[in-house]
Formats: sequence, structure tokens, C-alpha cells
Amino acid sequence: MKTDGRLEQVLRGGGFAITAEVSPPDSADPEAVRRKGALLKEHVDAVNATDHTGATVHMSSWAVSALLAQMGVEPVMQMTCRDRNRLALQGDLLGAAALGVRNVLCLTGDHVSVGDHPEAKAVYDLDSLHLLRLARTMRDEGAYLSGRKLATPPRLFLGAAENPFAAPFEFRPHRLAKKVEAGADFVQTQVVYDVERFAAFMQAVRDLGLHERVFILPSVGPLRSARMARFMRDRVPGVVVPDEVMARIERTPEARQAAEGINLCVEIIQRLREIPGVAGVHIIAVRWEQAVAEIVERAGLARSSVAVPA
Repeated sequence: MKTDGRLEQVLRGGGFAITAEVSPPDSADPEAVRRKGALLKEHVDAVNATDHTGATVHMSSWAVSALLAQMGVEPVMQMTCRDRNRLALQGDLLGAAALGVRNVLCLTGDHVSVGDHPEAKAVYDLDSLHLLRLARTMRDEGAYLSGRKLATPPRLFLGAAENPFAAPFEFRPHRLAKKVEAGADFVQTQVVYDVERFAAFMQAVRDLGLHERVFILPSVGPLRSARMARFMRDRVPGVVVPDEVMARIERTPEARQAAEGINLCVEIIQRLREIPGVAGVHIIAVRWEQAVAEIVERAGLARSSVAVPA
């Protein structure tokens, strides 16, 4: 079942999709979301609403997604299995679809031990693969996981995450294949700084024919400082920051490191566009949404140039 969402239309129409993220606020003020959405609205095809990333609590993903949809920004609602059992997952999928959410990124979720409530009880009734199958069953078969029929199935474009840099490296394309089999329509990857290693991952993906079955959007992220680069390299699992990238940021004067981070991000996007099977990019500018417009423009990805089928 196709949705009427822009992201799906761009990808199925052969366009190069641009997605970004908003960091949900530590606030009950809807304007905090609307301000961030306004920075992205004219520059990207869809915006991810993260779901307690790093197991740290913020405004809920479904609420941020609903607020974005209300203002004409297409959301990608991230949904983790960490905090919900299968009843809550199915109920939230129906509720989100009713509120105008067309894209769902299915995730297992970071463990509570790494977050700000380590004493919380993790659920993990399902994992990301089972969540994809659950959502596909609801969409395509019009039924709950129990077999009970739905009056109106949700129209959803289903996404998954993949980390091309996690060990064992040679297993990652096969892990992606499992997510495609489970129902993934699109994939957003871990942030890419090592383009050569990502290109090797994509070669293996093409060897399996997966690029013809799923839309792959590598993530990119502007480094605001050498301190951030070191944090990403040393503290974020699965992120590879090559020595030459570290050296480039570190030798840049501190006052110009943010600008150099944007330069690097633009260059990475341009290189990623040359890799067969790459269908778009996902820009992760953590609490720096205002940088997205410059990155998109300088990378030659003006949203108006992306054709959307009638």
C-alpha cells in the first residue's frame, strides 16, 4: 500500500531524497518544535523525530511527529522497542497514522543503562526486525499481530537503520537483507565519515541486489568542533572518524571549526552521490538545525529541484 507522503514519492520517482532530524525539546511548549521545523521545512523532504535517543528522555516522538505534520513538514517517526510492548507498539502505529504520520523508522533502541534513567525497566518485547514485520502485517494484511482484523489499516512507509561500520563488517549487508525481508522500504545508516569504507559496504549491498529492493540513505553529520569529532570517534558506538578527518578539524583554528565541519559535510555528500545505490542522504545536525539549509544549498540539493510525481 503506497502512502501519499512526499518521501515515498521522491524515492519511488527516482529523486535524490533529503531527510534531516529535529532534536525533541525538553519542554511541553509546541513552539519549541515548530521553530525547529520551520528551519527545515523548505529544504528537506522529511524530518525525523527521534525517540529518546541515547535512552535520554525528551518530548515523545509521536507528539513531535504530529506537530510537524500539522505545520506541513513530513515527519519520519522513530519508534523503539525499548519502551513499549507489542500492544503499545501497535496502538502507537495506528494513532500516529491517524495523526498524519506516513513514515516510521523501526528501531530496537539504546539500552536504558546508557541514558539518564538507568534504573528504568527496559521492555524489548520485540526487536527492530519483529517491529518491521508487525508494521508490515498491519499495513499489508490489515491485521494485528494476534490475527484480529483492522477496520482501516495504517498507510505507512517503513524504515530501518543500519550501521555499515559495526563489526563484523562483512555481516552488515546480510543484516540489511534481513531487514528488507522483514519489510523495510527505506534505510537510514549510521553517520558516514569514512566514505571509502561505506563504498565497500555498498558494493556488497549491490552484490546481494539489495539496492534494487530498498532505498538507502546514508547519514551525514557536520562536526561543530574538534571536541565533537573526538566525542564521535571515542564515545559513539559504530561511528568511524578517520585520522585524516580528525587531523583536518584539529588543525583548523577553533573559531573556524564549525565552518570547516560544514565544508567537510558538503564534500562527503558529493562523494556519496557518486556511489551507485545511494538514494538520498539523511542530515544529522544535532541541535544545529540552522546548518541544514546551508549544507543542502552548497551540496546542490535544493529541494525544489527534486521532481515529485503528480
